[in-house]
Amino acid sequence: MEILSQLLPFVFLIAIMYFVIIRPQQKESKARQEMIVALKKGDKVITAGGLIVVVYKVEELFLSVKINEDSVVKITKDSVIRKFEDEA
Repeated sequence: MEILSQLLPFVFLIAIMYFVIIRPQQKESKARQEMIVALKKGDKVITAGGLIVVVYKVEELFLSVKINEDSVVKITKDSVIRKFEDEA
């Protein structure tokens, strides 16, 4: 019985860490993966480098994106941070 009373605070701390840190990160990661899978031609996205680009072509591992009217480059899907929503 004494061992149980000593382990209970540790179990409680682990449960708090799970619900405060680990679970929200997993939900955010899952939502980001779903967003990346749902990308299509014409979507505006923000890259890890801070560039706002337009998706030109979706491939298996890469995205071809337009930086401007003349420049089309390939980026990895992992470098997409989020979709860009026009505020105006």
